[in-house]
Amino acid sequence: MLSELRVSELGVIEELSLLLGPGMTAFTGETGAGKTLVVEALELLVGGRAEPILVRAGAAEAAVEGRFELPGNNERRGEVVLARVVPAQGRARAYIDGRMATATALGELAAGLVDLHGQHAHQSLFSAAAQREALDTYSATAPQRRTERDRARYEVRRLEGEIAQVGGGSAAREREMELLAFQLDEIRSAQIQHPDEDDRLAVEQDTLAQAASHRAAALAAYEELAGEDQVLDRLGSVVGLLSGHRPLAEAAARLRGLTTELADAASELRAAGEALEEDPQRLAEVMARRARLRELERKYAGGRDALEGVLAFVGEATSRLAELEGQSARAATLTAEHAAAVAELERAARDLGTARRAAAGELAAAVQRELRDLAMPKGRFEIGLAPRPGGEDDLRALAAEDVTFMLGANPGEPLLPLSRVASGGELARAMLALRLVLSAPTGEGAPRTLVFDEVDAGVGGEAALAVGRALAQLGQRYQVIVVTHLPQVAACADAQVAVTKSEVKGRTRADAQVVTGKERVVELSRMLSGQPDSATAQRHAEELLCSARKAGG
Repeated sequence: MLSELRVSELGVIEELSLLLGPGMTAFTGETGAGKTLVVEALELLVGGRAEPILVRAGAAEAAVEGRFELPGNNERRGEVVLARVVPAQGRARAYIDGRMATATALGELAAGLVDLHGQHAHQSLFSAAAQREALDTYSATAPQRRTERDRARYEVRRLEGEIAQVGGGSAAREREMELLAFQLDEIRSAQIQHPDEDDRLAVEQDTLAQAASHRAAALAAYEELAGEDQVLDRLGSVVGLLSGHRPLAEAAARLRGLTTELADAASELRAAGEALEEDPQRLAEVMARRARLRELERKYAGGRDALEGVLAFVGEATSRLAELEGQSARAATLTAEHAAAVAELERAARDLGTARRAAAGELAAAVQRELRDLAMPKGRFEIGLAPRPGGEDDLRALAAEDVTFMLGANPGEPLLPLSRVASGGELARAMLALRLVLSAPTGEGAPRTLVFDEVDAGVGGEAALAVGRALAQLGQRYQVIVVTHLPQVAACADAQVAVTKSEVKGRTRADAQVVTGKERVVELSRMLSGQPDSATAQRHAEELLCSARKAGG
């Protein structure tokens, strides 16, 4: 609630200080007296555009300060002070509780405190998000359906995140799995027996390739050892010469042992030589096998030692393939869960849309009834609902829809979104009707201070009383500030502020003060007849006040 307002050097206002209370407060005064400047001041407080032309002629700068009581219980109620300074030259400045701030920050904070309704005013209900929120709040079932939709949307998003972590249905993962399976099959089909297999095959290849040469060498060596009059024969003769000579017995024994070993070696050489045969077919097989093993080493050893590196790759590839297969299975499960979640989201979105369409018809009808009482008997109010364009995020489009409040103020005029309604008076009355229908008994869900400018434009007679009563009714839930030229509206206010202008030292100056008792009767008389001192007008003013009090209960 706005509890205090101070304005200096703004237009014709030189200095103004007001204490404001709850309920409905009416600002009244002659045309041009400066009452609309109060609205201008509040627009500055909510982050409106600061124009140097607003600065009083001859002044260096204009300043506006507002003290707002924040919601809370009596023991812990807080407050905030907003300020805006507009220099005649240079950039405007903004302050929150005495600290420098940007106009944007000021506006964001003030958006929850003040809502201005008028031709050029800030409107919280202009945004599509606020209109959608208002419609959902009005609906009996939309809040629950919206919760269900939000839960379903969260579940879809969560599953999308998990699918992304495991690679989803990634073609890259499938390609990697195919490659690993091919590589493992290639290696396993080779049936590598041992890490030393190639070394053993190298020996066998040499044996087969040089079989004739090896056989000839073995048999020649045999002949040298065991042929006639060869090494063994001569060695036997030597042993015979030493036989019977006791001092030489040890040497003779050693030579006999050497004779035995040479005889065995000769036999082995003969057997080995005779066993060596040329086998071109086996040689080709060995060479082909070694070539295959070297190709596997080139592909998979990765710089590691020969076949040991190939076998190490098998272990690594097997583990990786198992991991990918697990991811693939998990991805398949998550994909199925995601499809079910999307179906649930679609259902929840449809249910929410159904609830919104039902509420839209009821809300539009209720607002239209209020418009009739606010001197807009032919006014049409409709609520449009349309799926949000998909763009890059189809799920967001699926789970939300655009809500548009539209007004056709007069017969033959097209329905226009509220933000495009040109008439300030018609717009203000439409917003008043909306507030009357949407407001909860606790006054929650909207800014606590509502300001109406031009709400009674083009209204008179009984319709003016209806507007006044509606504003007073709204004042039971919010703080309502209305700038009006109608006595019927002003009479319904809990408090009235008279704005007057005078000439001081050749300068026009506006003043404002709360009027009560006889002073208020005089001000209402002026509004009724232009003759504040007329006894007849004052009787009418008193009657109007009395009637307004009775109507307000």
